[in-house]
Amino acid sequence: MFLPSKKDLKTTLEVFAVFHWISIAFLITTTVTIVNLYLVVFTPYWPVTVLILIWLAFDWKTPQRGGRRFTCVRHWRLWKHYRDYFPLKLLKTHDISPSRNYILVCHPHGILAFGWFGQFATEASGFSKIFPGITPYVLTLGAFFWMPFLREYVMSVGVCSVSQSSIDFLLTHKGTGNMIIVVVGGLAESRYSLPGSSTLVLKNRSGFVRTALQHGVALIPAYAFGETDLYDQHIFTPGGFVNRFQKWFRSMIHIYPCAFYGRGFTKKSWGLLPYSRPVTTIVGEPLPMPKIENPSQEIVAKYHALYIDALRKLFDQHKTKFGISETQELEII
Repeated sequence: MFLPSKKDLKTTLEVFAVFHWISIAFLITTTVTIVNLYLVVFTPYWPVTVLILIWLAFDWKTPQRGGRRFTCVRHWRLWKHYRDYFPLKLLKTHDISPSRNYILVCHPHGILAFGWFGQFATEASGFSKIFPGITPYVLTLGAFFWMPFLREYVMSVGVCSVSQSSIDFLLTHKGTGNMIIVVVGGLAESRYSLPGSSTLVLKNRSGFVRTALQHGVALIPAYAFGETDLYDQHIFTPGGFVNRFQKWFRSMIHIYPCAFYGRGFTKKSWGLLPYSRPVTTIVGEPLPMPKIENPSQEIVAKYHALYIDALRKLFDQHKTKFGISETQELEII
């Protein structure tokens, strides 16, 4: 009788863990939509749907008020398999005091920001042991909180809305020892996510600096080496029909539709799973910021430049350890 080896079983669990995270939003959204349409159209149980909508309206602001995390979900064994698939590793360069609040800015976004999620939204890499006394709040698009059940699942790992009201609440109403994690490049950075790339969308993104100044909290640069190596991407001919469609689509909804691809359920197959390549996130030294309630554009630009300098320094100090040439620079666009 054929019995899978421990290695085969472990590999299967790792693939399932990553596939689960890629597909969970689609699966929950589809299931909830179909079930509620069925209840309303084909059964007398439409009040169930009404109650769900009432609860959604009642609970609408929770993602902007610190969310609703469950520590047990962050410690699920599933996330350890997720970590081992790549594998992921989280390293700090300086100790961080729990007596203050922080905004950690993670780069790059990559295609689906696997490192950002695994390192900070779960305990797979041991965040609470590496940063004792610090509570991470991973911020993402508000659209993830529009769908019942999906929003509960996302919030359970400590994810909150990236809206300004959410950030202000976390920095003023939750005491100290809070770390807000943002990926400022966002989906716009996906188009530059190619193996070996070190291009960041950051030059005109200074809102996080203004927020840090308004609250007087330190900014922490973090770079995920290997994040851009997880997928290949087909680059269409500049000026061609598909390329023009991509630009039009981006101008309409601010999302650049990338033709990315990775591996399938087996290593030698083609598919939409990321490649099994290591991602190491280096967390740099906190950059102190003065508290200025209404900073001028000149002040914001000054500290934005200081932040970029600190990020470049972090990148240059560690790049050769991860196979990046000494001569390769961090490109800021």
